[in-house]
Amino acid sequence: MANERLRDALNRTGRAPHDIASEVGVDPKTVERWVSQDRLPYPKHRSRVAAILRQSENYLWPKAMPHDRRAEVSESEVIRIYPRRAEIPRDFWKRLIDTATDRVDLLVYAGLFFPEQQPDLPQILCDKVRDGTPVRLLMGRHDGAELLRRGSEEGIGDAVVSRVRNAMSFYQPHIEHGCMDIRLHDTTLYNSIFRFDDEMLVNSHVYGLPAAHAPVIHLRRLNGGELFTIYQGAFDRVWSSAVPAAQHVQPV
Repeated sequence: MANERLRDALNRTGRAPHDIASEVGVDPKTVERWVSQDRLPYPKHRSRVAAILRQSENYLWPKAMPHDRRAEVSESEVIRIYPRRAEIPRDFWKRLIDTATDRVDLLVYAGLFFPEQQPDLPQILCDKVRDGTPVRLLMGRHDGAELLRRGSEEGIGDAVVSRVRNAMSFYQPHIEHGCMDIRLHDTTLYNSIFRFDDEMLVNSHVYGLPAAHAPVIHLRRLNGGELFTIYQGAFDRVWSSAVPAAQHVQPV
């Protein structure tokens, strides 16, 4: 049985088994067995490969670490919990955006607070893409059933749809010239997710409350931890089912 997670991580980073073998210091055939036969590397090699591929050991080799140890590491991934998103300082958001160099992943319905508190945010993200930092932005479809349901649950009618349209107006020029990878989704938004390299803010959603009044977990990814990987997996699943914004233009 093959290790498809390891194979996929190699493909995503454009590395072949012999590349990893050279970086880790093992025979290329050893790496091929890690992939094709799901052989388990020594701990020192697992740590090195996970760092190279920017994945957690627990994701690449889920059976390698005892459950109690995974739980312990996962707890250490939690840096802080904010009772409300509105309590996160603007300077903290700015630091996360400015220092990200590996990737930026954002999953929201509208996320209007972002460009409202930093109007040049779309251009900053566009510049990051130009400098080699991938940016993936997921926003709600204005005509989606889930977006309409959220407005009803919060008791604000179509105000959520209006917020999505307002937010989209900030990004529309960048959709037109295609600098950022922006997609639209119609999924139930259990959490808004904001990833900046190995740091992530997870804004939970509470029935009947706007996201600004709901808790946020600040995570930092650790090898062997599960929390960061769980939420990144959620982002990736929504991303795979979303529609490119350029193919689904929303009125603004």
